[in-house]
Amino acid sequence: MHTQKIVGYSFSKTMDASLVLKGLDNAITTQKPTKGLIIHSDRGSQYTSKEYRKAVKLKEFKLSYSAKGCPYANACIESFHAILKKECVYLNTFIDYNHAKLVLFQYIEVFYNRKRIHSSINYMTPSEYEYLCKVA
Repeated sequence: MHTQKIVGYSFSKTMDASLVLKGLDNAITTQKPTKGLIIHSDRGSQYTSKEYRKAVKLKEFKLSYSAKGCPYANACIESFHAILKKECVYLNTFIDYNHAKLVLFQYIEVFYNRKRIHSSINYMTPSEYEYLCKVA
Protein backbone atom coordinates (compact mmCIF):
# COMPACT_ATOMS: atom_id res chain seq x y z
CA MET A 1 0.00 0.00 0.00
CA HIS A 2 2.90 2.33 0.75
CA THR A 3 3.99 2.57 -2.89
CA GLN A 4 0.58 2.14 -4.57
CA LYS A 5 2.17 -0.63 -6.67
CA ILE A 6 0.09 -3.62 -7.69
CA VAL A 7 2.46 -6.45 -6.79
CA GLY A 8 0.35 -9.56 -7.18
CA TYR A 9 -2.67 -10.34 -9.29
CA SER A 10 -4.26 -13.09 -11.29
CA PHE A 11 -6.96 -13.40 -13.92
CA SER A 12 -9.67 -16.02 -14.02
CA LYS A 13 -13.19 -16.66 -15.20
CA THR A 14 -14.12 -17.65 -11.64
CA MET A 15 -13.47 -16.01 -8.30
CA ASP A 16 -12.28 -18.85 -6.09
CA ALA A 17 -9.33 -19.88 -3.94
CA SER A 18 -7.19 -20.86 -6.95
CA LEU A 19 -7.46 -17.28 -8.26
CA VAL A 20 -6.10 -15.71 -5.08
CA LEU A 21 -3.47 -18.42 -4.70
CA LYS A 22 -2.15 -17.53 -8.16
CA GLY A 23 -2.18 -13.85 -7.20
CA LEU A 24 -0.28 -14.66 -4.01
CA ASP A 25 2.29 -16.68 -5.98
CA ASN A 26 2.63 -13.78 -8.43
CA ALA A 27 3.32 -11.35 -5.59
CA ILE A 28 5.82 -13.69 -3.92
CA THR A 29 7.68 -14.25 -7.20
CA THR A 30 7.98 -10.54 -8.00
CA GLN A 31 8.52 -9.10 -4.52
CA LYS A 32 10.27 -11.92 -2.60
CA PRO A 33 8.81 -10.91 0.79
CA THR A 34 10.16 -12.17 4.08
CA LYS A 35 8.23 -14.05 6.74
CA GLY A 36 5.99 -11.93 8.90
CA LEU A 37 4.45 -10.09 5.95
CA ILE A 38 0.91 -8.95 6.70
CA ILE A 39 -1.61 -9.72 3.96
CA HIS A 40 -4.83 -7.74 4.27
CA SER A 41 -8.07 -8.59 2.48
CA ASP A 42 -11.80 -8.61 2.85
CA ARG A 43 -13.62 -11.66 4.19
CA GLY A 44 -14.47 -13.15 0.80
CA SER A 45 -14.72 -16.93 0.70
CA GLN A 46 -11.61 -17.21 -1.48
CA TYR A 47 -9.52 -15.39 1.16
CA THR A 48 -10.93 -17.37 4.08
CA SER A 49 -10.67 -20.74 2.33
CA LYS A 50 -8.67 -23.51 3.92
CA GLU A 51 -6.29 -23.65 0.92
CA TYR A 52 -5.49 -19.94 1.03
CA ARG A 53 -5.02 -19.83 4.81
CA LYS A 54 -2.74 -22.88 4.60
CA ALA A 55 -0.60 -21.33 1.84
CA VAL A 56 -0.21 -18.09 3.80
CA LYS A 57 0.68 -19.98 6.98
CA LEU A 58 3.31 -22.07 5.15
CA LYS A 59 5.03 -18.86 4.01
CA GLU A 60 4.92 -17.58 7.62
CA PHE A 61 2.87 -14.56 6.61
CA LYS A 62 0.09 -13.09 8.73
CA LEU A 63 -3.51 -12.65 7.66
CA SER A 64 -5.46 -9.49 8.34
CA TYR A 65 -9.14 -9.17 7.48
CA SER A 66 -11.43 -6.18 7.21
CA ALA A 67 -14.04 -5.96 9.93
CA LYS A 68 -17.34 -7.53 8.97
CA GLY A 69 -19.48 -5.02 7.08
CA CYS A 70 -16.67 -2.42 6.96
CA PRO A 71 -15.57 -1.73 3.37
CA TYR A 72 -13.35 1.20 4.38
CA ALA A 73 -10.47 -0.97 5.60
CA ASN A 74 -10.01 -2.22 2.03
CA ALA A 75 -10.62 1.15 0.38
CA CYS A 76 -7.23 1.28 -1.38
CA ILE A 77 -7.87 -1.82 -3.48
CA GLU A 78 -11.49 -0.80 -4.09
CA SER A 79 -10.14 2.51 -5.40
CA PHE A 80 -7.72 0.66 -7.68
CA HIS A 81 -10.58 -1.45 -9.05
CA ALA A 82 -12.55 1.72 -9.84
CA ILE A 83 -9.53 3.25 -11.61
CA LEU A 84 -8.91 0.02 -13.53
CA LYS A 85 -12.49 0.02 -14.78
CA LYS A 86 -12.50 3.73 -15.74
CA GLU A 87 -9.06 3.79 -17.38
CA CYS A 88 -9.00 0.34 -18.96
CA VAL A 89 -12.03 -1.93 -18.86
CA TYR A 90 -14.69 0.55 -20.00
CA LEU A 91 -12.44 1.92 -22.76
CA ASN A 92 -11.82 -1.43 -24.43
CA THR A 93 -13.83 -3.98 -26.34
CA PHE A 94 -12.42 -7.37 -25.56
CA ILE A 95 -12.42 -10.01 -28.29
CA ASP A 96 -12.20 -12.92 -25.87
CA TYR A 97 -10.86 -13.90 -22.47
CA ASN A 98 -7.22 -14.07 -23.60
CA HIS A 99 -7.45 -10.60 -25.14
CA ALA A 100 -8.89 -9.21 -21.90
CA LYS A 101 -6.14 -10.92 -19.90
CA LEU A 102 -3.46 -9.35 -22.14
CA VAL A 103 -4.98 -5.85 -22.00
CA LEU A 104 -5.33 -5.99 -18.20
CA PHE A 105 -1.75 -7.26 -17.83
CA GLN A 106 -0.49 -4.40 -20.02
CA TYR A 107 -2.51 -1.84 -18.08
CA ILE A 108 -1.16 -2.99 -14.70
CA GLU A 109 2.46 -3.76 -15.63
CA VAL A 110 3.16 -1.21 -18.36
CA PHE A 111 0.92 1.72 -17.48
CA TYR A 112 -0.29 1.67 -13.87
CA ASN A 113 2.93 0.55 -12.14
CA ARG A 114 5.43 2.25 -14.48
CA LYS A 115 3.82 5.32 -16.08
CA ARG A 116 0.78 6.47 -14.08
CA ILE A 117 1.77 9.11 -11.52
CA HIS A 118 0.03 9.35 -8.14
CA SER A 119 -0.38 12.52 -6.10
CA SER A 120 -0.22 10.47 -2.88
CA ILE A 121 3.39 9.50 -3.65
CA ASN A 122 4.70 12.90 -4.72
CA TYR A 123 3.62 12.57 -8.35
CA MET A 124 5.81 9.55 -8.97
CA THR A 125 4.93 6.20 -10.46
CA PRO A 126 4.59 3.25 -8.08
CA SER A 127 7.76 1.68 -9.51
CA GLU A 128 9.77 4.89 -9.09
CA TYR A 129 8.56 5.31 -5.53
CA GLU A 130 9.27 1.68 -4.69
CA TYR A 131 12.83 2.11 -5.99
CA LEU A 132 13.36 5.22 -3.87
CA CYS A 133 12.10 3.40 -0.79
CA LYS A 134 14.45 0.47 -1.40
CA VAL A 135 17.58 2.62 -1.81
CA ALA A 136 16.79 4.94 1.08
